[in-house]
Amino acid sequence: MPTKTHEDQLQSVVDRLSAAAEADYYNPYKRFAWPDRLDVDGYWMSPELMTVHGTSAARELDEKTLQEISKWESGHFYSLNVHGIRELLIEVVRRIHTTGFEIPTKFFHHFVGEENEHMWFFAEFCLRYLGKIYPDRSMSFGTDPGSPLVQNFIVFSRILIFEEIVDYFNSRMGSDDRLHPTIRDLNKIHHEDESRHIAFGRQLVTLAFQKVCDDGTDDEREFCRTYTRRFLDSSIAGLYSPAVYRDAGVTNPTAFRREVMNDPARAAANQAMSRRTTSFFHRIDAMAAA
Repeated sequence: MPTKTHEDQLQSVVDRLSAAAEADYYNPYKRFAWPDRLDVDGYWMSPELMTVHGTSAARELDEKTLQEISKWESGHFYSLNVHGIRELLIEVVRRIHTTGFEIPTKFFHHFVGEENEHMWFFAEFCLRYLGKIYPDRSMSFGTDPGSPLVQNFIVFSRILIFEEIVDYFNSRMGSDDRLHPTIRDLNKIHHEDESRHIAFGRQLVTLAFQKVCDDGTDDEREFCRTYTRRFLDSSIAGLYSPAVYRDAGVTNPTAFRREVMNDPARAAANQAMSRRTTSFFHRIDAMAAA
């Protein structure tokens, strides 16, 4: 019996996920209850997910300051979603109904619609309850070698890495009874949608890297492996925001960020949030070692 090609596997995934997206469709503009005020007596983010968790610096802060950090850190996290979604939408829309993307285009339409709605409700939360969206401070790594094969791999890898890190938070906060129901609901519904997007993204990344391996150069393959590692590390570093610490009333937020990031406790936390992602990329040999 002939084995399934990567294209056959992608077609099967596209059909299955498209059917699931249609069956699970909801109207986000009616789905959420938006209280006039978000009265939170406690944390806006699961304490274990906060960037200060487990650090010596956190132990020197009182409970009220830690709760303030959680408030602004949640807003920063949702702001990262807004900016990340905007970037991935631009790249996916460029590829809809173009040569080479005949198979995934069917799910691209669901993906674009759902991600646009995600961007809306994350922005709505930030503007309603925090009064702002944090600006995009993501790092640019310059231009890639220009090969369409490499460009496609990088685009879908960036999307997948972003979504997997976000889902690490969503899956936990969506079921955390310590959080306000609106916060739980926001994370729960996003996790349910992202489970489809991650399954889709892994197929695209696997196929894209296989094409780089088959038709690209050794330098292009090594560029891809190095890029994914650097982007993953940068994405995790981007969670640590001096603007958040400043808004929470921390003195000298830049030095505080440096202290928190260098705390040994954070190495294990960062590894935990990236373990699933690095395992996947290492399995297809598409990421350099740490």
